[in-house]
Amino acid sequence: MYKIETNPQKSPAKKLILAGLLLALILITSSIFAFLYPFASKEKVSYFKEDHPILFNGKQTGNAYIEGESIYLPLTFLQEFVDEDIIFDEHSKSIIIATKNNVVQMPLESLRYYVNEKPMKLDFTAAKQLGKDRYLSIEPLLAFYPITYSILSDTGAIWVQKNGESMVSGKVKEKGIHEELLRLRTKDSLKSPYTASVSPNENVLIEQEKGDYYFIRKEDGTAGYLKKQYIKNGESKQIAISLEESVKAAPEMEGPIQLTWEAVYSKNPNTSKIPKMPGVNVISPTWFELADGKGSIKNLGSKDYSLWARKQGYQIWGLFSNAFDPVLTHEAFGSFETRQNMIRQLLHFSQLYELNGVNLDIENVNPEDGPLITQFVREAAPYFHEAGLVVSMDITFISSSGNWSAFYERDKLAVIADYLVVMAYDEHWGSSQVAGSVASLPWVEENLKHLLEFVPNEKLILGVPLYTRLWEQKSNGDVSSKALSMSKVKEWLSQNKVTPAYDPESGQNYAEHFSEKDKITYKVWLEDEISLTKRAELAKKYNLAGVASWSRYFADETAWAALSLNKKEVTKK
Repeated sequence: MYKIETNPQKSPAKKLILAGLLLALILITSSIFAFLYPFASKEKVSYFKEDHPILFNGKQTGNAYIEGESIYLPLTFLQEFVDEDIIFDEHSKSIIIATKNNVVQMPLESLRYYVNEKPMKLDFTAAKQLGKDRYLSIEPLLAFYPITYSILSDTGAIWVQKNGESMVSGKVKEKGIHEELLRLRTKDSLKSPYTASVSPNENVLIEQEKGDYYFIRKEDGTAGYLKKQYIKNGESKQIAISLEESVKAAPEMEGPIQLTWEAVYSKNPNTSKIPKMPGVNVISPTWFELADGKGSIKNLGSKDYSLWARKQGYQIWGLFSNAFDPVLTHEAFGSFETRQNMIRQLLHFSQLYELNGVNLDIENVNPEDGPLITQFVREAAPYFHEAGLVVSMDITFISSSGNWSAFYERDKLAVIADYLVVMAYDEHWGSSQVAGSVASLPWVEENLKHLLEFVPNEKLILGVPLYTRLWEQKSNGDVSSKALSMSKVKEWLSQNKVTPAYDPESGQNYAEHFSEKDKITYKVWLEDEISLTKRAELAKKYNLAGVASWSRYFADETAWAALSLNKKEVTKK
């Protein structure tokens, strides 16, 4: 009798068919992947180079030096990315940092550094030199710059971040993504090499977006491009770093500034003979002058004059000049120690004469020494502000006039100083071979507009001349001139019975007289109520901080009313 099978076995042929189908499915799937991603690179490259890489702004920017537990950043890195004005002073072998409030000196290989000359002790050296490279410890820097850092695990990278940086978190999606697709590529293409791989559910940071890719960063600092479809976007966060120090602001002026300089060459004037100057609120006597290359300063200050000025209600901004000597300037401003010497003396004088401010009149400087002047102002401002002093500096209009214009770093000085005073003269110098106005109004306005591209109007004071030049033009063409005060010009006009006429080209009254006796033609472009009123109107038109006049000695009684600026006419932004 035959046995009947209720569960018949599959034949070997059928098994082979099923296995073949499964294999075919695998091959088809692999082929599809290979078709879609035919050039996926399998090459892996290192993201960081050498030891202790610095991660900053989304990329490696050099390498740190680590000694014990101290981390040192290259000076070149700090100058490029943190503060371009950090300098190395060759004379003292120190790195110098000047912030709004502090002047920091970090001598190489020293366990001490100095903040506003106060010594600060460390258990490690703040500054080091390794071969030709100089390094600063990051720890002291945290007190002066809004930066933070962390040491990343596995890679040992030093991640430096600045205040205000934003970060977007992200997370790799869950399972089901082929390993090949979770590699971080050096470019937004699977053809490019990869630096690392991420895992499902891994937390990352999203730094950039490029087409279908995100540039993402792992917690160890390595980074690369990954398809957007494999990332879940998270929250956006911002680095917030608050420094403990508060910026010490300069004393505020009430209303617009009307300054006049008191030219003191050998002795101070008899104050009983100085007439009233309605509208003037600042007087700047030229008391202090550079004496030698070591930074010694000549002092012509007067306590009596200072007492008189305060009784009149004037602020006193003592003027310090470099004697207009480019050689002395190069020597005195060329090192940290000599700059500090000048600053100490000026601080002493400010206390002695109860000054309200300092006016820096630095002229005739070799163009290559311009950064030294800027550095002096940068180092002086924190001390002056601490002493409650206004910091102002005299500048010229922008021109190609070598030592008299090219050295001024006007945009940087505008950030450091409280005010810049533009000496809006001389269009025609005393030694000019062509007679002309000291400062015609169109010339002033055109140059002023150009200067305002670099200096904020609320920080700019318009300097105006109170003198004029009487030009003598001989029949042979020779030209010479002499400076006259406002009253002396009026005397000359009266003596020669000359009536000036308005000259629209200069915006001033003009007079001309031919002397039959001397065979000389005299020409003069007047500084009078008309011209000074027009200069004041320019300050109002461009909303400047005020006006400054050179000098008090040249003025007559009409000058002050013409230059007067009131609160309603000029407002600060």
